[in-house]
Amino acid sequence: MNAPFAPQLPASLWAATAAPAVQTPALAEDKQVDIAIVGAGYTGLVTALRLAEAGVDVCVLDAGEPGWGASGRNGGQVIPGLKFDPDQLHAKFGAARAEAMLDVAGCAADEVFSLVRRYAIDCDATQKGWIQPACSSAAMKVIEQRAGQWQRRGVQVELLDRTAISQRIGTDNYLGGWVDPRAGSLHPLSYARGLAKAALGQGAMIHGHSRVTRLQRQPSGWTLSTVQGARVSAQRVLLATDGYTDDLWPGLRQTVVAANSFIIATRPLPSAIRKSILPGGEVCSDSRRLLLYFKLDAQGRLLLGGRGPFSEPSQPRDWAHLERSLAALFPQAAQVPVEYRWSGRVALTQSFLPHVHEPAPGLCVLLGYNGRGIALSTALGKHLAAKLSGATQAFPFPVMPLRRIPFHGLQRLYLAAGIGYYRLLDALF
Repeated sequence: MNAPFAPQLPASLWAATAAPAVQTPALAEDKQVDIAIVGAGYTGLVTALRLAEAGVDVCVLDAGEPGWGASGRNGGQVIPGLKFDPDQLHAKFGAARAEAMLDVAGCAADEVFSLVRRYAIDCDATQKGWIQPACSSAAMKVIEQRAGQWQRRGVQVELLDRTAISQRIGTDNYLGGWVDPRAGSLHPLSYARGLAKAALGQGAMIHGHSRVTRLQRQPSGWTLSTVQGARVSAQRVLLATDGYTDDLWPGLRQTVVAANSFIIATRPLPSAIRKSILPGGEVCSDSRRLLLYFKLDAQGRLLLGGRGPFSEPSQPRDWAHLERSLAALFPQAAQVPVEYRWSGRVALTQSFLPHVHEPAPGLCVLLGYNGRGIALSTALGKHLAAKLSGATQAFPFPVMPLRRIPFHGLQRLYLAAGIGYYRLLDALF
């Protein structure tokens, strides 16, 4: 028997302040279920919860614990929609497919807050909107078009001029922006743990510290072997490993770029400073190509995140670029010490859309949220559960062949080059 692989939860603000974890012991004996899920992030947990609600026998396996990956490390912003605006989706996919995608993506934040209310998940959830500020006049034109497209779809958007954006955010660095009222904020690790608790309560099985080392097709379904030596037999399998995808299924890791997102969090801000930054409680991510995203947590800490080097950080200076950005955006908070620094992997796809694959009969893959994982994974997990259970054959996003990104082994190099190029464009335009 191999020694068990049990990665520890990385240090972060979320790890220090999350709701208590539920017990998800390592798989100790063989099991047979209807559906097995690899990955206990939002995708795996929501899908398991929805399947269990429908009476399906489901088991989730994870190398760490629920929320160990990006689901427990992200910025906690619940933003609906996609990287593409409604008109762009219509042009790419046609009216019928685009409308199906927009219906799901547009309501994705509501799905999150509905689940939070239904299962009384303690995760500091608030739905007070998302502000996207413009860094240039060209970006402001794009934002005006984006806001108009969603407004025509019935969303009560709000456009902000330079004065209004300064008052709403607490910085003079932006020219204007828009507010999407559907969005909100939560504690991401507490949300993951709440989903795990809800899924267990509905009868799902969740086993942490149970890395799946082998996936084999059998005449009656699939067998998943774990590092402990125990196995799960299932009729169908979902792979939901996103930015931490390994080589369990050949070529899957090479379909996404696992980019590092870095985050810092200050100590709780003094009252006067706290009142000057995002006083309405919105979350914010700006229009840069290498965007910055920020919000206040429930205790009044200022969080700011953005892209970082491909390699894993090891010392405080690896977050220095974010500390400079924080001081430039919010000079009133520049002297408040940074209390937490952490990072996590975000799965980026070439299409900038979530990828759904069915590489073999009875095997499904869902990954690649491109930075909008909380809302999209929650919404798509619901639809995926209906598909896996046989309740429907339809799925709002297209199922696509599994295609490796060319020269994927050089991703460290072209990510670094891309970051440098986008920083130059952000500086010039």
